[in-house]
Amino acid sequence: MKTQPVKGFSKLSKEAKIEWLIQNFTNHPDETMQMLTGYWHGQPEVQKLHDEFIENTISNFYMPFGVAPNFLINQKMYAIPMAIEESSVVAAASKSANFWLDRGGFKSEVIGMVKVGHVHFLWEGNEIEWMFDLFESHKNLFYDHTNDITKNMRLRGGGILDLNLIDKTELEPGYFQIEVKFDTRDSMGANFINSCLEEIAKTWRNLVEESKSNIQPDVIIVMSILSNFTPECLVKAEVSCKIDDINEGSGIGNLEFAEKFCRAIRIATIEPYRAVTHNKGIMNGIDAVIMATGNDFRATEACAHAYAAKNGKYTSLSHAAIEGDTFKFWIKLPISIGTVGGITNLHPMVKFAHELLGYPNASDLMEIVAVAGLAQNFSAVRSLITSGIQKGHMKMHLLNILNQLEATDAEKDEIVSYFKDKVVSFSSAVEVFCKIRGISVGSLSKSK
Repeated sequence: MKTQPVKGFSKLSKEAKIEWLIQNFTNHPDETMQMLTGYWHGQPEVQKLHDEFIENTISNFYMPFGVAPNFLINQKMYAIPMAIEESSVVAAASKSANFWLDRGGFKSEVIGMVKVGHVHFLWEGNEIEWMFDLFESHKNLFYDHTNDITKNMRLRGGGILDLNLIDKTELEPGYFQIEVKFDTRDSMGANFINSCLEEIAKTWRNLVEESKSNIQPDVIIVMSILSNFTPECLVKAEVSCKIDDINEGSGIGNLEFAEKFCRAIRIATIEPYRAVTHNKGIMNGIDAVIMATGNDFRATEACAHAYAAKNGKYTSLSHAAIEGDTFKFWIKLPISIGTVGGITNLHPMVKFAHELLGYPNASDLMEIVAVAGLAQNFSAVRSLITSGIQKGHMKMHLLNILNQLEATDAEKDEIVSYFKDKVVSFSSAVEVFCKIRGISVGSLSKSK
């Protein structure tokens, strides 16, 4: 039977939505209903809160919420919350935190917190100089007409920082921008920025209409929208120690380790194929903290990757150098996040994450997030140039394999113990599991 389109789906109750989905898209309705309702929160008021975060909610999708302790950042200790499903990320961050704990810890600083948005418009007419003069001579109107929107932000020390008219006609005929820079203080500021931009667009269109007199140019507003590329909202995190103090325990000498590490970073700097995976590892750490603190990891990802390609070639976000007898490793990237607004004061786990971090302001959280990315990168590169990435990763992934095989707790303990001094692979884990069960690998694959 062909599934027919549903009308008024958003107006159905949650139970009715599930019923329609089960009837039309699943072959095991009872199991599906049990699974979906099983992930509902036990407290109805908390579930109602979750239901209202997005549209057409039918259940909750759980992510593991872990903690990486022992992060010394700017001489202050942190336990960093991380929400992520990928094996070894939290372990790698924790290992890096412990490594640098006795070597001075991490240093981090915010370089800038400027965010940006644009009114994109077309100019139909030849009076370009007249348009620029009109804009510059009436700049105050844009501030005046957005006063009601920016009032509270200005009381907190933020608001509109600057406006500029930019000619983009070399890229698209008739295309211009009003570029607006903002300080949104502790909020990510998307709604604030977009509201300001729409009012600025309205003011600009009216100003042109009222001022053109005997000339006939016209302004066509295409769109007004913030940019998630924020190259002036920058944070830097770094670690350093004497080469003699690296003593990282891999069996290679300290200087050899430092040189090999720097060479690995240089390869990620010059080779985009390596840089993408290298930066993905950085974002493992960053995204996990972004998620845990209720921020937008998609915006953070897009911005970081755009920044990595800002000079026309995709490159590493992290850098390393040997300066005299000192090893240095650092990262500088744009991170636009907030500690107020959105779900930061609504989601119980997000609220807990902020409490865990000592209720940081936006700049503090930028520093913490950058450190998490640097720590993750250090652990990944350290593994790559010594034991290899798979040894540690697959050991962390072993429990996922055993859960997939539906191993008992006793079987898990025995198999984990078996692999303590061996390299884990999916096939080897299956072989050991089948040996313990007294079954053949072939019979297992048939039953699955």
